[in-house]
Amino acid sequence: MANKRSFPGPIPILMIVIILAAICTWLLPAGEYNKLSVHENSFVKVTDSGEISLPLTQKTLDSLNIQIKVEKFIHGDIRKPVSIPGTFSKQKKNGQGFIAILQAPIKGIIDSIDIILFLLIIGGFMFVFNETGAMVKGITWLAHRMKGKETWLIAILTIVFSFFAGSYGMAEEALVFYPIIVPLFLAAGYDLIVPLAIIFGGTSVGALPAFSNPFSTIIASNAAGINWMDGLTQRLVLWMIVTGLLVWYILKYAAKIKKDPTASLVYKIDGEVAPIYDMHISNDSIPKMDGKTKLLLLIYITTFLCMIGGVVFLDWWTTEMSALFLASYILIALISRINEKVYIREFIKGAESLLSVAFIVGVARGVTIILNEGHISDSILFFTTHVVQGMQPAFFILLLLFFYIVFSFFIQSSSGMAVLTMPIIGALAILVNIPGREIVNSYMYGMCLMSFLAPTGLILPSLAMVNISYKTWYKFVMPFLMILVIIAMAALIIGIYL
Repeated sequence: MANKRSFPGPIPILMIVIILAAICTWLLPAGEYNKLSVHENSFVKVTDSGEISLPLTQKTLDSLNIQIKVEKFIHGDIRKPVSIPGTFSKQKKNGQGFIAILQAPIKGIIDSIDIILFLLIIGGFMFVFNETGAMVKGITWLAHRMKGKETWLIAILTIVFSFFAGSYGMAEEALVFYPIIVPLFLAAGYDLIVPLAIIFGGTSVGALPAFSNPFSTIIASNAAGINWMDGLTQRLVLWMIVTGLLVWYILKYAAKIKKDPTASLVYKIDGEVAPIYDMHISNDSIPKMDGKTKLLLLIYITTFLCMIGGVVFLDWWTTEMSALFLASYILIALISRINEKVYIREFIKGAESLLSVAFIVGVARGVTIILNEGHISDSILFFTTHVVQGMQPAFFILLLLFFYIVFSFFIQSSSGMAVLTMPIIGALAILVNIPGREIVNSYMYGMCLMSFLAPTGLILPSLAMVNISYKTWYKFVMPFLMILVIIAMAALIIGIYL
């Protein structure tokens, strides 16, 4: 029997895009905008004839028809050169050949080395922390302590998983909690949808307004040339809203099936499903929350809070954030007294686990390098601007949201999607007078809305963990998903006018 063909992964797709980009450099007219950037407390305007130094004032921006507040440049919210409207000029064609295609991903990795190292260090930090067992022990302790108070447990666990997803991007690692949580809720009289909704639903909804997720918010903002802290307050508010909404939705369903087990969607659609995990829960298995475990959990949470505080108050970026996670990794290893060889091995394994993500970031940056060196990035921007010129910002941002919803069906790599699309769309947003943060938000909302259903994501492995059908999940989640779409649309429209 022939092997079943699967959809190509992110890196092959990106290499195909690099080849297509190189072909476009031979077909499309070359051209460039004049650029404006900040250097040593002044604006620098780059033109064909050279560089011109201009005062770092709002008056300079107004004179160039750049509708951005000067504070965005002063505070580092905008980190990349900005195209100056009305300055597009044709350039000599510079078609990119076979050698340029081979060099593009390598140049992309070099150009993205700061964000790549940040990701690898976070991977090492997470594996060393997981080696201590503190996270599993903490969740297990909470689950057993709350036995008999499952309503509160549903709320607390959903918030916890949502926070982990929103803060550092918990996704695949959430799979380890099914054997702990599924038996607990089955023994309490709930069906298999409840633990699935808590774990998979919690991590999915937390990723939608991800307030400090390095794999979506930080990478996308970096690719768009803006500070990832721009819009943090709105994302935190939205995180509380959507997480609270999911808690209410699960509790409503849980109460209904607790009252009438035949109302369970699992019972109606899948019938009598045998659980994968042993339902016996022994009180002897309750782990003790000793002082060391509490300290490790405190360090874990404090690390992410320090990262946010450092960026807000101390102008931190990837070097400082990487150093923070490296320091936390060393501290955790010392406190937990892990053998030196073990924690070095786990750190390397953690970095290795994110190596594919790191390569995705670098290879995707190669697309931008091909377009830039072929002098067609600005050409694409110029012609696209004519298409959207006069378009209402609200209509444009909603169009972008649905673009990401559809496109995310094929690519569920948040980092790959970010670095592939953000450079062009982020620059376009400035020209059509839409805040860069809302471009990033439309990408995050669109990707995460699709992640609830996309077979290319984690839904199928999650369904396998609880042994229920896709149809059952679809029937359960669709009403909630429709509400989320409306909330996301409203958040984007409000955001472009803030």
